[in-house]
Amino acid sequence: MQEDLLSQKVWRVIDQSVVGLHVNALQSFGMDDCLCASVGSGLSPATARSWVHHNTVVLGIQDTKLPYLTDGLKHLEERGYRYIVRNSGGLAVVLDEGVLNVSLIFPETEKGIDINRGYDAMLTLVAAMFADLNVEIEAREIVGSYCPGSYDLSIAGKKFAGISQRRLRRGVAVQIYLCVNGSGGERAHLIQAFYRLGKRHSETKFEYPEINPVVMASLAELTHQNLKVEDVMLRLLQVLRKKSEHLYAGTLTKEELPLYQSYYERVVERNQKILFGQ
Repeated sequence: MQEDLLSQKVWRVIDQSVVGLHVNALQSFGMDDCLCASVGSGLSPATARSWVHHNTVVLGIQDTKLPYLTDGLKHLEERGYRYIVRNSGGLAVVLDEGVLNVSLIFPETEKGIDINRGYDAMLTLVAAMFADLNVEIEAREIVGSYCPGSYDLSIAGKKFAGISQRRLRRGVAVQIYLCVNGSGGERAHLIQAFYRLGKRHSETKFEYPEINPVVMASLAELTHQNLKVEDVMLRLLQVLRKKSEHLYAGTLTKEELPLYQSYYERVVERNQKILFGQ
């Protein structure tokens, strides 16, 4: 039987659910790369990081190949959203004050961590976090959602979360965005307009999703609970406490700080190159 990835001797928690509102989302992707390297090398223990960012659309590489990308980006700007291109797979997602992102960073074992085990660990975590709400959380692709994938998390056919993975230097970052509150439909409308303006009626090699805002919702909408990001953070900590011998709140170590700066600079440089050819 495979070991439970969530059960770690030590869990370090880096909570950036408040400070993240005041920084560019590129910092989060530089941070996760840094943590992959430090956890993967054994420099640091398994780490859970939470992060929230002010109105930002995180694009995937394929999104930057839209034939009328400039028109799509202009729409995002007019709606008061920043945009960045992430260094992991997937397509456009919306981040705002009602969306909690969680990254679980594991060290690769000698046998390695199968990609589905990473996804399953996050699914197990989320199911445990909301076990008391008596809802069935499914993991399957929700057609019509933004950034669709086989590990879309949904309740009654409506998606509230998506999971991705990033692997680097023997570290594995399993990342999820959880739409905690606010309108899932409004977020979907924003991405729907982005694709309509960015693609128009052009034929493209890549098949972009046809967004149907009806299939997306927040956890607050789906559970009829007045859920807040801080409530969900508490649920996260309670589950991780049960899954570890030692849980502690931490920050980057003095060894990790220069590592973070290096990875952040790479992320910024790559973002500039993709978006502006610089």
